[in-house]
Amino acid sequence: MSKNSGELLAELVRNGVVESVHSGHLVEIGADGTVLRARGSVDLPIFPRSSVKVFQASGMVRAGLKLTPKQLAVVCSSHSGSAEHFEVILSILASVGLDESALRCATGYPIDEKERRAWGEKPATQLAMNCSGKHSGMIAASVAAGWDRESYTDPSHPLQQLIAEEIKNLTGEPLQHVAADGCGAPLFAVSTLGLARAVHAFTLSDDPVHQEVMAACRAFPEMTGGKGRLHSKLMQEIPGFFMKDGAEGVNVFSMPDGRSCAIKFADGSYRPSGPVVTAVLRGWGVDTPDERVDVLGGGKVVGEIRAVLD
Repeated sequence: MSKNSGELLAELVRNGVVESVHSGHLVEIGADGTVLRARGSVDLPIFPRSSVKVFQASGMVRAGLKLTPKQLAVVCSSHSGSAEHFEVILSILASVGLDESALRCATGYPIDEKERRAWGEKPATQLAMNCSGKHSGMIAASVAAGWDRESYTDPSHPLQQLIAEEIKNLTGEPLQHVAADGCGAPLFAVSTLGLARAVHAFTLSDDPVHQEVMAACRAFPEMTGGKGRLHSKLMQEIPGFFMKDGAEGVNVFSMPDGRSCAIKFADGSYRPSGPVVTAVLRGWGVDTPDERVDVLGGGKVVGEIRAVLD
């Protein structure tokens, strides 16, 4: 088996039989910075996708981006595509005299099922793309710093270099690969271990920039995702909790005392996230909502997706 496959993290059980499995890489960091658990090949590079948006937002704030907490939260978002998300994103662009035509992200549709139905047959747009909040922040930061806003997605752009330095400093490791994320912004590969260490460092940081970004996400969790989304829901229900998901099965989360975790499911699936995240939290003694994922047979519950961490 390839090292990229990692170790078993969850399994789908139907009528007592393991039908499917989810493997990957997982690192838990204690409040004091020690590694509590490491599963899989945690030193191999992964693309953290949208799980690093708070780090990217920190680079934007260092460049001179000045926003309200609600606006800053949507810069950190993979938003569901609600009318409120769009309103806040447009307000960020309007603050520098621009509109949605300035966005250079890929086009997309709302990712929330309810919002996607409401969207109907309208074509995909850049505003509806779930990373448009991040892109509005990148544009506004470039304007604030006096940098070219047309080329803000170029890895050589000063803002992207600032973001790369932010991620390098937080992970404590060199950035191993540069690619284009699904939205078109630069994406830097890090290890799962480095990602966990970065979340730990960010959570405990006394840097005013980091504190501003973290406070915005905690204050407006629905703006970082959407109603009913796992990370938004857990942030609303667990005091001081932080969590951010990313495409291809990536999750990062932390408690205010610094306990942190990074997860990458090797198959890119998101469906085992709830059971695995809550299993880690319960192992920390944190009271969590029930995020059980039921398996149905004939309309009845015949099994579940369960975490396998011990």
